[in-house]
Amino acid sequence: MIGDVTDWRKREPIPVLDGAPLRLRLPRGAWVEYAWVDAAGEAFADPDNAQRSLNPWWPYPRAAVVGEYARHPLWQMPDATRRGTAHRVTWEGTVFPGTRRVIVYTPHGYAGGALPVYYVQDGVAFYRTGKLGDVMDRAAEAGLAPGAAFAFVEPGDRNEEYYLNPRYLDFLTSEVMPRVEGELVTASVRGLWGASLGGLTSLFLGARHPELFSRVAAHSGAFIARPGATRDGVIDTTTAGEWLLEQLRANPPTHLTTSLDTGTLEWLTGPNRRMAALFADLGLAHQYREYPSGHNWVTWREALPEAFLYLQGG
Repeated sequence: MIGDVTDWRKREPIPVLDGAPLRLRLPRGAWVEYAWVDAAGEAFADPDNAQRSLNPWWPYPRAAVVGEYARHPLWQMPDATRRGTAHRVTWEGTVFPGTRRVIVYTPHGYAGGALPVYYVQDGVAFYRTGKLGDVMDRAAEAGLAPGAAFAFVEPGDRNEEYYLNPRYLDFLTSEVMPRVEGELVTASVRGLWGASLGGLTSLFLGARHPELFSRVAAHSGAFIARPGATRDGVIDTTTAGEWLLEQLRANPPTHLTTSLDTGTLEWLTGPNRRMAALFADLGLAHQYREYPSGHNWVTWREALPEAFLYLQGG
């Protein structure tokens, strides 16, 4: 049997010898996802561990926690009593084919007026699994930060749309924004928000378009990427190099306020550290945080409160 730890299919599984202990050096407070892999290479859940991880993609990840994984104080508060309102919008896409969906979440009692609008990639996951709307509700009710509107945009083919594709901006400006702004909210400023590939396209487009965007949140940004790069027939997020880092070094996004974070148990830790270091060297408005977990919703949900508080000036 072979153990597979946290970076699903990005690295070779760790061999486990019958009767021999498996030793891993992990940070205190770490949350580690893992599964067993059989001789045929198929992953399956550890039958001796009932602790599931917050992973909506596969049924087999189990969690091992070193000590206690720290939770943000906002998550330890009771649910907000004054909750926002969700508006669901669907239409047939033109830039990209298929039925498109966006959930627009506005603060409690919103009846018009200008407020920040964040366009969130992988919208359903951020709405249901990440509970970003709940973060805003709790922060606003506690008086920690003002409210904002979130446009939770669901992708079609996320690899095509998010991998440094400038046509994704066409989709946002010609299809999403007209259905959100004016119809449901008035934008004072706009931001982009996403995780992994969603974080990549958020920083890519936000940096290029100061006339549209002034804020970006990127969780575990997939900053190993280069336009058109593929590996084994799919987009390359392991060997393509750090093209966006090169672009931003040459053309710093001085207009952006950016929140960056990553897990320390994933293959994108180094690229995110280097991106944050570039922002620090250039004196750009940003924060950077690390969490002792992997490329998953445990990390990203824990990062949401600080990202929201920072971007909203809380």
